[in-house]
Amino acid sequence: MLNEILLGGSIAMVSGLFGFFISKKITHANFDVFVDQAKAKASAIENEAQNLLHKSKLKSQEIELEASRHYESAKDRAKADLHQREDDVIRKEQNFKRYKQNEDKRLRDDSRVIEAKKVDLDRNEKSIKSIKKKYEEKVDEALHTIEHSAGMTQDEAKKVLLDKVEEKSRGDIAHIVRRYENEAKTEGQKKANYILAQAASRFAGNFASERLTNLVHLEDDELKGRIIGKEGRNIKALETLMGVDIIIDDTPNAILVSSFNLYRRAIATKTLQLLIADGRIQPARIEEIYEKVSQEFEDGILNEGEELIADMDIGAMHPELVKLIGKLRYRASYGQNALAHTLEVAHLAGVMASEMGGDSRLAKRAGLLHDIGKALTYEHEGSHVDLGADICNRYSEHSVVINAIYAHHGHEEMNSIECASVCVADALSAARPGARREVLESFLKRVTQIEEIASVHLGVKQAYAINAGREVRVIVNATLVNDDESILMSKEIAKEIEEQVQYPGEIKVNVIRESRAVVYAK
Repeated sequence: MLNEILLGGSIAMVSGLFGFFISKKITHANFDVFVDQAKAKASAIENEAQNLLHKSKLKSQEIELEASRHYESAKDRAKADLHQREDDVIRKEQNFKRYKQNEDKRLRDDSRVIEAKKVDLDRNEKSIKSIKKKYEEKVDEALHTIEHSAGMTQDEAKKVLLDKVEEKSRGDIAHIVRRYENEAKTEGQKKANYILAQAASRFAGNFASERLTNLVHLEDDELKGRIIGKEGRNIKALETLMGVDIIIDDTPNAILVSSFNLYRRAIATKTLQLLIADGRIQPARIEEIYEKVSQEFEDGILNEGEELIADMDIGAMHPELVKLIGKLRYRASYGQNALAHTLEVAHLAGVMASEMGGDSRLAKRAGLLHDIGKALTYEHEGSHVDLGADICNRYSEHSVVINAIYAHHGHEEMNSIECASVCVADALSAARPGARREVLESFLKRVTQIEEIASVHLGVKQAYAINAGREVRVIVNATLVNDDESILMSKEIAKEIEEQVQYPGEIKVNVIRESRAVVYAK
């Protein structure tokens, strides 16, 4: 039994050893196969890499040859261009030398001619002085002879002669003066009418008078109570913050916003509309909406000013002036919107300056800025003329612009065509019918003052201000005032009106003298 077990174990051991050796042999054979396959793949990869390297070398050589050809071509073109430029420079130098030689020769010839003419002038001047001296001597001899023969000195004879000539010529002189004055007026009127007609026909604008209140529509009258708030808290916050009067009365579905300041009134109206649409009406919300609307208006006036300047084509302008131009939309004078007035003046001034041979762009720029001070009058003290001139000087505007600001209210004389165009355009815009509203009391006062100025003159029988104060007719006594004196009187009255009365546009002074001879045949 033991022997059988030992024999079985020996057989198993021998079988295991034999299997191990056989397995090892097989594995070694497989390893050799794998090694051979790896070597074959490595050899193939190496061959492929060699091929790629060879192709890359060929490609680089082709690129290098192509670059070399381009370089040589560019080099040849550059050399040709350089030679061409050198030839041009040499040719221009030669031409300049010839031109310089010709000019030098011409200058030498001109210099010789000038010297010869100078010698002739000196000679002629000496000859003229000699002749003049002889002439004066002859005149003195003739005067001495006349004095002896007439029994009067030279001064006495001169005085008598001048008195006689003045007496005989007085009527002729007055007639000539009147004739030329009438001709000048006729021609000036024709030219002025032509220029104004051209300017007016090439510009047209729509205008609406500004009111003092804005109407805010309400969906329901119950909103009035919410706007007033508990114990008037909301309406007090609104009026205090926005600087306007809010009028809440029995008008159905509406409230009024009242203020002389158009800008504040517009902001207040927009703020109320947003609050009504939002529905939350309380002091904190009021302040929030007001600040938002104020910022929107500030941005809006700047954008509007930039658009206007771009449309007018007048060049660049400082941003502060641009903002003030936009702000003119919320200013008014006698009910006329300041921005509308400014744009009308700018367009009319540009057309008139162009017709008269001036700078159209500069005239439009001066017209656009002539009332810029009105955008500052609510926040600063002083007249809009001084405020406008100060801010334009601060931002280095053209001297013509400054002159137009002062001259359109008579603070300075007009120094240019552009300035005169602005002044005329300002008078046209302000004086045309319907442009402005005026207080009845001030209108009557002005008309009465014009009639009083005309009535105080000697020989005036009656004086009437007609045509809404644009004309005054003065009827004089024909026995006390002659034709020449009537012309002088009209000028004196016009000058006094200019000095004493404030008025837009111009006033025509018409002096009427009439003499009648009435005889009845019986």
